Amino acid sequence: MKWMNLMFQDPASPMMEQLITLHDHIMMILTLITMMVMYMMYSILMNKMINRFLMEGQMIEFIWTITPAIMLILIAMPSLKTLYMIEESNKPMLTIKTIGHQWYWSYEYSDLNKIDMDSYMKPNKELMNNEMRLLDTDYQMILPFNTPIRILTSSLDVIHSWTIPSLGIKIDASPGRINQANMYINKPGIYYGQCSEICGTNHSFMPIMAEAININMFMKWLIKN
Repeated sequence: MKWMNLMFQDPASPMMEQLITLHDHIMMILTLITMMVMYMMYSILMNKMINRFLMEGQMIEFIWTITPAIMLILIAMPSLKTLYMIEESNKPMLTIKTIGHQWYWSYEYSDLNKIDMDSYMKPNKELMNNEMRLLDTDYQMILPFNTPIRILTSSLDVIHSWTIPSLGIKIDASPGRINQANMYINKPGIYYGQCSEICGTNHSFMPIMAEAININMFMKWLIKN
């Protein structure tokens, strides 16, 4: 159904859960404001209560000044808390470098074994029946869940953006600069994303595929590679 496309993906990290909660909180405030303004417009248009000698109304001026200020505070406080949580780093146990190219991603596991891989989108003719068109890659990023992870991103050509919506992470990969983001996955699974920066003609064809597994399987994968 088309209306379901407007909804968020199911969250797989505490950060995404917090972002969805903040979105719902702000949408409730906006809904109340919209309903109140529509009611006031309807009331003004439909009644004949006018007073052409009215010069001031201190109480109503006080109300329509203080009410928006209170609403802004109700929006700003949880927003600042969420921004702080996004930037907070809690002693990451694993650091992974993601490097953007035109038009594929490179991953480097430099903390443990020296593992490098290039991740390209799978062509349509190589897809299996259970694989996602334009989203599956030949090599996916392997991550342990329930583990604090730090992502370092950069680019070797133009600006890219490493984004996985269900994990609540979106970080620009800029040439000549290293950006940092924190990630914590709370359940296993395969998560998809795409470059969210218009980076050229094949911008739509550099997907991101991350597989979250438990820490024991992750260590075995490291040893094997």
